[in-house]
Amino acid sequence: MVITTHGIEAVKVQFGDTVLVFNPPSKSSKSGKPLRFGANVALVSLNHPDMNGSDSIGDKKDVDLFVINGPGEYEVGGVFVEGFSSKSFYGGEKINTIYKVLLENMNVVYLGGLGKNDLSSGIMESIDSPDILFVPIGGDGVFSPSEAAKFAVKLSPSLVVPIHFDGVGEKDSLKKFLKEWGEDKPSKQDKLTIKKSDLLNKEGEVFVIEST
Repeated sequence: MVITTHGIEAVKVQFGDTVLVFNPPSKSSKSGKPLRFGANVALVSLNHPDMNGSDSIGDKKDVDLFVINGPGEYEVGGVFVEGFSSKSFYGGEKINTIYKVLLENMNVVYLGGLGKNDLSSGIMESIDSPDILFVPIGGDGVFSPSEAAKFAVKLSPSLVVPIHFDGVGEKDSLKKFLKEWGEDKPSKQDKLTIKKSDLLNKEGEVFVIEST
């Protein structure tokens, strides 16, 4: 599995010939740019121009884009997805969908624009102990760095990937989050290449992916 980030909350996950994209910016986004690569599946957490640009994703020949934009259970080409309803305040109070995706025997949890820690015990149990957790840390309608750290600790992830800090939200939100997490020198690269066996000895390690 290869993971890259592309500004705001846009995340590309590729395994084999299959490409997933989370929260791609739309053409009307003032903070992000439409993505130039194609995808098989787009998962949209929030109805906001910064995150609902599934119709702006670059073309991929001979591939139909399947769009998931709300709570429910989905199966697409061997990819299993569960979406859970939550709240965001990014651009006003909105429904935010948390996604749990099973890929290559890894549980990936994407919190999207989550802005309030009021999830039911059932949802918390469903997303508990993910292999990879994408958590927004920028404030301004989503979790602040402090809130993000406290919430992420509850989930006991193997690997934490911060999102929603590159050009949006609080100033120095990444620095603040890392201080809250107690991680002075996190792994930091332009992509994350990982398989299940790589996570066996990881407990709450932060990996910062620089946007491309």
